[in-house]
Parts: sequence; structure tokens; C-alpha cells
Amino acid sequence: MVFRSMIPGLCVMMMMAAQGLAQAKKGAPKQKLPDGVTAERDIEYGPHGERNKLDIYLPKGDGPFPLVIWVHGGGWQNGSKAGAGPATRLLEKGFAVAAINYRLSGQAIFPAQINDCKAAIRFMRANSKKYKLDPDHFGVWGSSAAGHLVALLGTSGDVRDLEGDGLNKEVSSRVQAVCDWFGPTDLTKMNEQTTVKGPIDHDSPTSPESKLVGGAVQENKDKAKRANPLEYATKDDPPFLILHGDKDPLVPVKQSEILHDALKKVNVDSTLIVVPGAAHGPGIGTAENFEKIEAFFMRTLKK
Repeated sequence: MVFRSMIPGLCVMMMMAAQGLAQAKKGAPKQKLPDGVTAERDIEYGPHGERNKLDIYLPKGDGPFPLVIWVHGGGWQNGSKAGAGPATRLLEKGFAVAAINYRLSGQAIFPAQINDCKAAIRFMRANSKKYKLDPDHFGVWGSSAAGHLVALLGTSGDVRDLEGDGLNKEVSSRVQAVCDWFGPTDLTKMNEQTTVKGPIDHDSPTSPESKLVGGAVQENKDKAKRANPLEYATKDDPPFLILHGDKDPLVPVKQSEILHDALKKVNVDSTLIVVPGAAHGPGIGTAENFEKIEAFFMRTLKK
């Protein structure tokens, strides 16, 4: 019976792994970049090989450019920076775009993932002149597991416990804007908040959340709490734009609602868009929503 209860979660993980392998084999997607865009890839920002590399895309001009950093999803156990996701559409609006790798849960458990994200931000801020970046206007954007990481970047700026032992420690890891697509925010409440039946038992020791913290989340509540973005919400957090489908079978929409509530409680500028009928990704990336995301980054990073 135990084995049978694990099958759905294992199937999801196998599917995610297959997608990650396919992406890795294909390399960077052949997306068309706007005229004049330059790209510098595989820049090392830390000591952990391929998982500590990033790509930077710069629009035409002399800069310094506000920066939007794309963080990839994949259940904290798959995925790569290849292609920079939908963030490249911002290049036409005068933003620089970066995409980062970070250590996956099969390589190191939390807080390695947020340590790496923060190290990447510190690296780019420390080298902002070299890469023509505006160090005072860094935004982050990510979906699913990356939604969790960008939300955590937003609420835990300069929290020493999560900075890690990377380079440029004298430089701030704060960001000035966060776009979170359907990211987990309280790992211990995902099962109880589920309203759309999905394939994952989030409390199982084989769930992505449990693998992230190194054990079943209900048996490791202190570790899970340390990874929860809403635990760090304070009044000096940057503006948030949160999007989540109300038919998401993998991350309950309530996860975004409780983060939004926590941010509003401390008077942070937070906007939550619940997309009717949207699932875990499908239905989120509409033209209307991309217009709202573009307007959000224009408002927060191009003052």
C-alpha cells in the first residue's frame, strides 16, 4: 500500500526529470532576440560548476539598464537557465535580462538554492559597471519552485541566515521587484490547502518539497519554516506581483493568497491576480497578463 501511494508522485517526478533532460539536450532554445541584443553566457558566479553559472542579455544602448533576473522552475530538482524563459520579451523595453542556474535538491538541500540565488545577485551587483546594469533596480521573476525562490528573495533581502558563504558578502542581495508565478509559500500547508486533486502528496518524503528540505515536511517543520517566504515578510520588502491559477493541481492557489495577505499585513505593495480556470502554468501566460507584468516592472524598476 505504501508503494502504491508513492506512484503518482513518482510519475510526476519522472515527467519533470524527462522535461529537464530534454531541455538540457536541446540547449538554449532558438528564441529570436530583438535586434541589437548581446548575450554573454555561462558566466561563473560561484564555486559549484555548471549550477553556479548565469547568462546576461543586454539591449541596444549604453546603459546602465534595470535588470530582471529569470529563475527557472522544475520542482527544485530539474531545469536550467537556458533561454531565460518569458523574461526576454522585456529586452525590447530597455531592460537587461539575466537567467541563473542554482544547485538542485539532488545535489544539496535547502538553503543551498537560495544561497546560490543570492550569490548570483551579489555578483551581478558587484559587477554592475562591467555588465552595464543599474545596481539599484534589480527585479526577479520565476514560476512554481522558482516562484518560491523569487518570493524568498523578495522577503529575505540581506537576511544573514540565508546569504550563504558565497563571494561579495559586502554587497546587498536585495531586489527591488518580484514577479511570482504560482510559487509555494508555506511547505507544511500545501496538502491541507489543496482544492484541485493533483498527483502529488506534498507531505510524502518523496515529494519535491520534502526533497528540498531533506525529509518529510511534516517531520521537519523547522526546516520547512526556514524555507517559507512568508516567514520573512517585513515592511521594507519590495513590491510583489503574484499570479496563480484557481485550478492549479500542483500548488494550491491558497499558497499565493497567504503570501499576499502576509505582505499586505506589513504594508508591502502587493498585487495578487487569481486567473480563473488556469492550471499550473497553462492559462497564466496570456497577452493581458504579460502586459500587466511589463507595466509592473516599468513602474518598479524604471522610475
